[in-house]
Amino acid sequence: KKTAKPAKATVKQHQGKKGPLEMSSKKRVPFLRQVVSATKKVPRDPRFDDLSGEYNPEIFMKTYSFLDSIKKQEKEMIQKQLKKCRNVEQKEKLQQLLNRMTQQEQAQKKQQERRERELSLKRQQRELAKQGKKPFFLKKSEKRKLELAEKYTELKRSGKLESFLNKKRKRNAIKDKRRLPSQKDL
Repeated sequence: KKTAKPAKATVKQHQGKKGPLEMSSKKRVPFLRQVVSATKKVPRDPRFDDLSGEYNPEIFMKTYSFLDSIKKQEKEMIQKQLKKCRNVEQKEKLQQLLNRMTQQEQAQKKQQERRERELSLKRQQRELAKQGKKPFFLKKSEKRKLELAEKYTELKRSGKLESFLNKKRKRNAIKDKRRLPSQKDL
C-alpha cells in the first residue's frame, strides 16, 4: 500500500499581496506561452453614448431650472461681499466673478431667445404644411439677417443705436486700414 503524498505544486504562492507569482525554475517554459489578456476598460463618455439618451434642450432647461435661482442667490451674495470688501485684490477678483456671471446670464438669455425664435419658425412651417403648402426652410444667412434686423429694432427702441453704429464704423475703419498696403511696401 502506498501512502498518498501531497504533490508539490509547480507554482508557488505569492510572496506578498502585490508580489508576482513565483514559477519553478526546474520546469521548462513552453514554446507557446499562454498569456492571459487583461480586459481593457473602455472609457464611456456620456455625451456620445446611446445609453445616456437623446439631448433635448427643452427637457434639459426644465430639469435644471432650479440652478437659475441658485445662481441669482450667489450673484446677490457676491454683490454684498463686493460692497463690504476693502481689500483691492479681493475686490478685483469678486468684480471679475460678477462680470463673468452676468455675461453667462446674458449668453443664456440670447440662446433662449434664439431657441424660441427657431421654435416659432418651426410652428409656422407646420401650420403651412397642414394647410397643404410646401414647407420653406430658411438658410443660415437669412436667419442671420433676421437676427440682425431684430437686434437693430431692439437697439432703436432702447436708444443705443447711434453708439452701436459708431462703434461698428470704427471697427470697420480699423479693419480697412489693416488691409491697405503700408507706405513701406510702396
